[in-house]
Amino acid sequence: MSHPAATIEGLHAQARSVQPRTVALRRALHRRPELGLELPITRDAVVAALTDLPVQVHLGRSVSSVVAVLEGDRPGPTILLRGDMDALPMPEDTGLPFASEVAGTMHACGHDTHVAMLASAAHVLAARRHELAGRVVFMFQPGEEGFHGARYMIEEGLLDHAGPAGRPDAAYALHISATLPAGEVHVRPGPLMAAADTIRVTVNGRGGHASAPHDALDPVPATAAMVGALQTAVTRRIDTHQPVVLTIAHITAGTTVNVIPETAQLEGTLRSLSETTRAAMHEEIRRVCRHTAMAHGCTAEVEIERGYPVTVNDPDAASRVDALAGTVLGRKRVATMPTPIMGAEDFSYVLAEVPGALAFLGGCPRGVDPSAAAPNHSNRVVFDEEAMAAGVAVYAGLALAGL
Repeated sequence: MSHPAATIEGLHAQARSVQPRTVALRRALHRRPELGLELPITRDAVVAALTDLPVQVHLGRSVSSVVAVLEGDRPGPTILLRGDMDALPMPEDTGLPFASEVAGTMHACGHDTHVAMLASAAHVLAARRHELAGRVVFMFQPGEEGFHGARYMIEEGLLDHAGPAGRPDAAYALHISATLPAGEVHVRPGPLMAAADTIRVTVNGRGGHASAPHDALDPVPATAAMVGALQTAVTRRIDTHQPVVLTIAHITAGTTVNVIPETAQLEGTLRSLSETTRAAMHEEIRRVCRHTAMAHGCTAEVEIERGYPVTVNDPDAASRVDALAGTVLGRKRVATMPTPIMGAEDFSYVLAEVPGALAFLGGCPRGVDPSAAAPNHSNRVVFDEEAMAAGVAVYAGLALAGL
């Protein structure tokens, strides 16, 4: 992929020229974070940010989504760019002058920066419509943090041939990371992020007095045995070349010290990088839990709630991100990730339907070692706002480059 140097230089400069707009929107959203699928304040802020642009705006029917379509001056491909909008249910302790004003709610994953970058990319691209072949679909998505917002938008027809702009030919997203050097883009082909499923097990025994466990069926030892047995299942039943992370993070049982409870519960997550391994682990979890309970004279009810699928980058699309970012930002600012990460992303739903790629944008604060920076989802996470200009330029560059 090649790009005229003058065009790319102008693109990055233009991204920096709209930085005051980008920062202002980001800070406004940061002050008023919203959770889940219903984000009326955020939706209205996005619509207001796009009002002076030649775009067609479509609002979600079942969720607070915004889709904006920009038509180029000549025929070409349809490129989808995604920015997620929701925050997290947690306190903010950054001390920033624009910190969250909503108790117990914080933009700790940087989605406020994603929205601001995508809106500013729309401004940059609108000013360059004469260079744009085809159209750009700006996907402002609610409910990424476990609410399947992308799936709702797809069900409303986002990717259909009869959708807002027809079926996209390619789809891209950037995700900021406080533990990567500011302004760098990191990407890889193939599996990038894991599928994430929730495990809930209820172990049923028979209650009794703590002094006479032989007269009861104690579910607590059975539950404790399950934790070790599940870890053994990962290391002894799954190919070591197929990464799996199984974490039991919540165990509850009983009400006081001298009563054997009737039931005990455990909860955790399963993360995997292939559907084959995912299915094998689902079967293994059910088998291990039920038979471990049986060995203790108890029974087990096993529920596995399927979460987001594996996020898989199309190799050609990942290569395009690498080449474009290298041209826009300089080769030293682009890196190939050696391995996937075991977090999950609902952009996976889009990438399962449309070839594309998700890449990480470094946002580590100035003067901070990335390895020591407060990470995404921390109550103290801070992002370097100057990195957003790089994100705006990459978003705009991907749309201008086409396929």
